[in-house]
Amino acid sequence: MSRGPQTQYTCSKCAHESAKWMGKCPGCEEWGTLEETSFTKPVNAVLRSGSSTAITSHLARSRPQRLSAILTKELTPRLMTGLSEFDRVLGGGIVPGALILIGGDPGVGKSTLLTQVAGRIANQYGTVLYVSGEESAYQIKIRAERLGSTSGQILVQNETDVTSIAMAIRDERPQTVVVDSIQTMFHPEIDSFPGSVAQVRASTATLTQVAKSENVPVFLVGHVTKEGSIAGPKVLEHMVDTVLTFEGDRHHAYRILRGTKNRFGSTDEIGLFQMFEEGLVEVTNPSESLLSERTHNSSGSSIVPMMEGSRPLLVEIQALVAPSFLSNPRRVVNGVEANRVNLILAVLEKRFGMMFGNKDVFLNVAGGVRVDEPASDLSIAIATASSHQDVQIDSQTVIAGEVGLGGEVRAVSHIERRLAEASRLGFTRAIVPSRNKSSLRSLPSGIVVLGVETVGEAIGKALVSQ
Repeated sequence: MSRGPQTQYTCSKCAHESAKWMGKCPGCEEWGTLEETSFTKPVNAVLRSGSSTAITSHLARSRPQRLSAILTKELTPRLMTGLSEFDRVLGGGIVPGALILIGGDPGVGKSTLLTQVAGRIANQYGTVLYVSGEESAYQIKIRAERLGSTSGQILVQNETDVTSIAMAIRDERPQTVVVDSIQTMFHPEIDSFPGSVAQVRASTATLTQVAKSENVPVFLVGHVTKEGSIAGPKVLEHMVDTVLTFEGDRHHAYRILRGTKNRFGSTDEIGLFQMFEEGLVEVTNPSESLLSERTHNSSGSSIVPMMEGSRPLLVEIQALVAPSFLSNPRRVVNGVEANRVNLILAVLEKRFGMMFGNKDVFLNVAGGVRVDEPASDLSIAIATASSHQDVQIDSQTVIAGEVGLGGEVRAVSHIERRLAEASRLGFTRAIVPSRNKSSLRSLPSGIVVLGVETVGEAIGKALVSQ
């Protein structure tokens, strides 16, 4: 029994609901985002059953518990997939009952990764339910055979109705569920097309309820918009426990798995994979892999020891400064925030007399890695100065430090871990802020640490004398 259909207007950006149409959304203040949706308000499923026993059982399950009385030792342990890079990003494995959303560009390898994960979980723990609204069972079988994930414990369901999927989960009681993708799912009580704000929200709510009640982890594949954000209402990311983004150019081998939300672990960790014909292979030594194709005899190349969560990672910063004949010289940046690069160029111009007004500046982070932390500032500045003066940087030197507007070099965190990783890969020199050098408790063998106060001092110590 349900009420008649009703109409409302829902924002496609923030899921704000309004009884009437407006040009500008009151929630996110975006224009033209309110869309008309029809829906029916169903009576509570427990009351609809008409069973007093069901109502009593429902109320019993909903009673509050004292926090001190909850025994965490009796909780089900995390499921380990055996892919250490994947487990690290999740915080140490898959938490039972968790709802995990993974998004990424088309062709980046989301379905490939989850098919491999499904195969590993099926071999170790038991039944896995793989639901697809985009592919037939035959197509899924072809990919599974190519990846070597043809376990007899994998159940395949070609379905888009989330109520049918919820029934299958309760009937089969799998160890893990994969839903590919959430934008193709629909709830029969919502009168709108799949992928709409109302359908995505209702479908996610249904899967959340069954995941928590059955204590089954559910993976949701999410489409992304042209801006790179996950398609659908923002409330989708609030409803799930974990949000993972799978990054990388589909024309290149490396893929990066990054956590942007995680209720059960850190969001600073990344996982690095390499794409082959037989599937994704985890890169256990990412620093060495990212530097394997580095050239040693050209200007504009510097190495920065960055931190991704608890992992130190060495990446190459490449800069190219070339004469420009345009009225507005180009600034092309890949892998680093463009505004940060403009700030560093302004410091080099104002404090150290390097003119870029008639120069094109191109900056790239090799390997498709994105560098966000301020510790890369000094490496960017020295790589740019190296290309500007066409002087090579010492190939055995790593550079880390934050650059201030006065041209000073500020301290960075976890300096011991950064230097230990550099020493392990054979680097013999490190240019770091003076404050970091004076606070070192231990120094890895085989590496000389040079402390600097200003960017100009760092440039003088980094560039190879002619």
